[in-house]
Amino acid sequence: MKTKVLSFLYFLTGILFIVLEDHSSSLTEHILKALIIPWLIIIFIINLKPFANCLNILMLAGLLFSWAGDIILQFSFVPGLLCFLIAHVMYLVAFFLTPGKNVIFTSQFYLLIILLLYGAGLIYYLYGDLGDMRLPVLIYAIVILTMLAGAINRMEKVNRISYWLVLTGAILFVLSDSAIAVHKFSWDFNYSGVAIMSTYIAAQYLITTGFIKQYSLNTNS
Repeated sequence: MKTKVLSFLYFLTGILFIVLEDHSSSLTEHILKALIIPWLIIIFIINLKPFANCLNILMLAGLLFSWAGDIILQFSFVPGLLCFLIAHVMYLVAFFLTPGKNVIFTSQFYLLIILLLYGAGLIYYLYGDLGDMRLPVLIYAIVILTMLAGAINRMEKVNRISYWLVLTGAILFVLSDSAIAVHKFSWDFNYSGVAIMSTYIAAQYLITTGFIKQYSLNTNS
């Protein structure tokens, strides 16, 4: 029940931010955005012992750096980007350290080619508009796609529900960050804020709840 209520508050806060963005005071926007991730942190803490093992610590650190990124990004792009870069590193390390078979390097290696093609296509599209941000964006793209590879790599390590929730969340996170890059450097498309935040909010929720479920269900379920 507590998780359901907190999930409702999480999505309510996110929806309010999306609806009121650009239609309310800057202070209201800042407060609402700063309140989104804390609901997830509470969900994480009440469902798991956050310091029970290194995987839990890494995931909690990822949420904390995401929270910092949400706040800082509203005032300064590069420091906010750095916070999210660290968050992705926390997530990817947790995914790869999950005990079990590393399928991304064996039976599912072809998926790495798809990720590389996507990343190369995105950088190619943005390259002429990046200027001094070429190297930081390239590094960020490599890290977030490695995070997605880590989510794929959980295939035979966790139960099906946990796997698909985290994988879907990781894909949405890549799409959200891709939309940020396109919006920031190349094309200020209509409803960019809605696209970026809706995928981001869903991504963080799916990754967090998916990670929690890897402990709550039988591995073969």
